[in-house]
Amino acid sequence: MSITRESRAATHEVANQPPPLQDYNLAAEDRTLMEAVSREGGDWARDRVLALGELGGRPETLELGRLANENPPRLRTHDRYGNRIDEVEFHPAWHELMRISVGSGIASLPWREPQPGAHTARAALLIVASQVEPGHQCPVTMTFAAVPALRSTPALAARLEPKLTSLEYDPALVPLPEKTSALSGMAMTEKQGGSDVRANTTRAEPTGVEGEYELTGHKWFCSAPMCDMFLMLAQTEAGVTCFLVPRILPDGSRNQIHLQRLKDKLGNRSNASSEIELNGARAHLVGEPGRGVPTIIEMVGHTRLDCTLGSAAGMRAAVAHATHHAAHRSAFGKPLSEQSLMRNVLADLCLESEAATAGGLGLARAYDEATDGAEDAAAFRRVATAVLKYWVCKRAPGHAAEALEVLGGNGYVEESGMPRLYREAPLNSVWEGSGNVICLDVLRALSRERGTAEAFLAEVSLARGADPRLDGAIDRLESELADFSDIEVRARSVVERMALALQGSLLVRASPPEVADAFCASRLAGDGGHAYGTLPRGAELGAIIDRHRPRVAR
Repeated sequence: MSITRESRAATHEVANQPPPLQDYNLAAEDRTLMEAVSREGGDWARDRVLALGELGGRPETLELGRLANENPPRLRTHDRYGNRIDEVEFHPAWHELMRISVGSGIASLPWREPQPGAHTARAALLIVASQVEPGHQCPVTMTFAAVPALRSTPALAARLEPKLTSLEYDPALVPLPEKTSALSGMAMTEKQGGSDVRANTTRAEPTGVEGEYELTGHKWFCSAPMCDMFLMLAQTEAGVTCFLVPRILPDGSRNQIHLQRLKDKLGNRSNASSEIELNGARAHLVGEPGRGVPTIIEMVGHTRLDCTLGSAAGMRAAVAHATHHAAHRSAFGKPLSEQSLMRNVLADLCLESEAATAGGLGLARAYDEATDGAEDAAAFRRVATAVLKYWVCKRAPGHAAEALEVLGGNGYVEESGMPRLYREAPLNSVWEGSGNVICLDVLRALSRERGTAEAFLAEVSLARGADPRLDGAIDRLESELADFSDIEVRARSVVERMALALQGSLLVRASPPEVADAFCASRLAGDGGHAYGTLPRGAELGAIIDRHRPRVAR
């Protein structure tokens, strides 16, 4: 039989492929997110979240994320004449993403509009924007988190807070007084110390002007070196102290912050992470001499919140891609989404995503309540931030890998977007304290800070009586927390129990029964396996998936 021109052409027809995941509202199609916004006090900002969701789902906005990652930042240490300039060049897509996020208030909302639910609203905005492109959220997060640290020095805060909370994005390389807005970075880590920030060797010498110092040393990681200012730690006679280091001095000259290299990272490719040397860099004292760690920890707490939210955003993006693909791809005679084993995998991924989002916005609500002076909320926030930062970020890589596998070989191809999601997934577990550091921080809070254990147990116990499996998990957790023998060896298992009890409590109180039941069965009662796709018989898989699948017009 001869092959005709028509039959040859037919081999190039595209069939059995899903439509692009675009032209949908990232917020409106995320029921878990929007329900949590209302539940946790942010309903007044609902229209803002939906507006950003609509913008984020447009093809041209999603293209900005791709371009920013395929055109990573470039370091220029010197100009053509040999003068040090220490600049980082970014693709225009990066600048546009920054303009969108800064303009949406992700760097400033609770400080600009200090009202109930402000942290919740901002958390939802961050989850939406991070699904478009997570790398640019690094300087946005640090700018947001710098404000409470700077407030330890009211004169500095009064001068800089209006710049840090502006809704304009101003990348100009000029002195701070001349800018319409400012971004803040952070540099704590040094090569000899890592997470042990008290091993700091950077030296700070007073200049003779009150509150001004010169810093000399080396920072192994300086996040977002294009920022206008940085919070750093350095040694004084009183001990480790916090400083504000401007990038440009008042006379327009560059401060002595020399960029040695940009780190070649696994993921987070759009964002610049640098190694720097300080050669007498001018700096301003922040907080009290010798109290640098407690001062900058105000910043770290807020960035850890954003690590949790960022990982929740990654999970949501993974679920959107996986459920969308399975709804439009057929194999073995029917759509993937109608095949029992695939439905189990998808539903399990959806459960993990819903628990992460509910936990993240519930935690944001505690930040709102603590700001209003609630001591129990402050104690809960202190320990729950570390608990959820550990667990949600730790779950992200496996979640991304499983979602990628739903797409099969297509998921391993760069154009699908899944490899970028997968490379990004380990980031938040490493930054702002890796797993062991975070677990030890939980133990420190429980043992040294009065009321933290009680506040945490009070929060999870709000759902007591609603599900016997949750009640049993809370009982076991209470026994664990009452026994501090060999606690460091058991730290990871204790923190895991805390996280699962908190997520279970939130889901039992707020999510549909099918979600809460499947979570309690698989995560609390042990009726599930170690891999995704091991939910027990009887779980309402279809209802769980339907709740999470985005609707996109073909």
